[in-house]
Amino acid sequence: MSRAAVLLALVPSLAAAGPAFVDDSAGLPSQHVYSGGWEHFVGGGVAAFDCNGDDLPELFAAGGTSPAELFVNRSERGGALRFERGAVPEMTGVTGAYPLDADSDGNLDLFVLRVGPNRVLRGLGDCRFEDATEAWGLPQRDAWSTAFAATWEPGQGWPTVFVGNYVDRFDPDGPFEACDSSELIRPGEGGFGKVETIEPGWCTLSALISDWQRSGTPELRLSNDRHYYVKGGYEQMFRLSPLEERTDWAKVSLWGMGIASRDLTGDGLPEVMMTSMGDQLLQFNRGGKFEDAPYAQGTTAHRPYTGGDGRPSTGWHAEFGDVDNDGRADLFISKGNVDQMPGMAMDDPNSLLMQGADGTFTETGETAGIATMERSRGAALADLNGDGLLDLAVVNRRAPMELWRNVTEGAGHWVGALPLQSGANRDAVGAWVELRDASGVQAQEVTIGGGHAGGSALPLHFGLGAETEAQLRVIWPGGEAGDWQPVRPGEVMRVERP
Repeated sequence: MSRAAVLLALVPSLAAAGPAFVDDSAGLPSQHVYSGGWEHFVGGGVAAFDCNGDDLPELFAAGGTSPAELFVNRSERGGALRFERGAVPEMTGVTGAYPLDADSDGNLDLFVLRVGPNRVLRGLGDCRFEDATEAWGLPQRDAWSTAFAATWEPGQGWPTVFVGNYVDRFDPDGPFEACDSSELIRPGEGGFGKVETIEPGWCTLSALISDWQRSGTPELRLSNDRHYYVKGGYEQMFRLSPLEERTDWAKVSLWGMGIASRDLTGDGLPEVMMTSMGDQLLQFNRGGKFEDAPYAQGTTAHRPYTGGDGRPSTGWHAEFGDVDNDGRADLFISKGNVDQMPGMAMDDPNSLLMQGADGTFTETGETAGIATMERSRGAALADLNGDGLLDLAVVNRRAPMELWRNVTEGAGHWVGALPLQSGANRDAVGAWVELRDASGVQAQEVTIGGGHAGGSALPLHFGLGAETEAQLRVIWPGGEAGDWQPVRPGEVMRVERP
């Protein structure tokens, strides 16, 4: 019997009323807006991470021509979401940010993407940061950066990072067919080192490094925007060592905006979700080859489901997460017109696609209460108040940021897993966590990247449904498998590498 079928038999009453959210946007200290002209049509990411050790995620939100802001989490556990303004160096031109512990000192740092030279902020603890761009030797280039991914290669003390650049703003013949090149930055001595250029570029808007084949060899996948490359471009996959583009897979061309991954079939291999204008594209992973999901899967989210605008949707941030803790990954997609594109929907609410027991997805954005009509961009699906339910933060273009608290009734049990190791790569990027119970095995990978211009560095969240007995193990970077250990439902389990 399949995992989905077992779950259906075990938990027919879980979350019977469906997902539900309440608007806690008033819990932000200001109406944060991602603003700006055409150089900020894209971007608007948000990073979710804990920078003061209280196990509640902070939010760092891109501002475009407005300053980027850090919001420190002061929510009461299980209560309304509440944040206060934190202190970070003032920055404008920010398109997005990704948290990572680059120097492996136990404090998360921030890699900040900008229209202009990128910056890196070193975490000092207690949500304090200093600019380490020069000290760590981050290569400086006046580009339009919109994508990021990172990993630790074997034996390295610093991460290898990818920075994806969009349109070349200085090309006099642009913007069409004027895509910029991108960079893979290798680790150096005490910071960043050699730059390897990826060109021609195809206007990359999102990137993710994952061990797609579970072979121990991570690969870099890029999602590129056909709107500006127009012709000749496609979604790309690169081997990292040495840097080499893969050509042994079926090429796809789309208006690529965001990317996400999660094992949906129970075989341990991550599927890939790519947002676009029109149809969103889910691909099933067939041993490192990718197969388009059929329309009946329910993941295309190609038109607004409410509001009366029948034109095609524009998808941006995609993120998987078990919203009702039934043991099946659901999918959030932020949506919104680029600006005033007449062929695309203007009233384009965000999508919340809930996975059913048969593996198909159903739109619930309106009944869940999140169907606002702003031009959404980046987002974070994260437990912001520590109650085991995934909440939602959404950055909007030219409209205030939103916070949505998950109040789903009848949700299942849950457990969090936070792998940690000593030395370099403290947060075990590249590790896999497997959870097994009576209904099968769930697998999640620790990654840095994905989404649209923003990502999270948080414990991996597993829904358990009605189960209270389960085991988990960590397969560490390099392939060493830890022992299976019983889970403690309702807790975040810190798993230290021996």
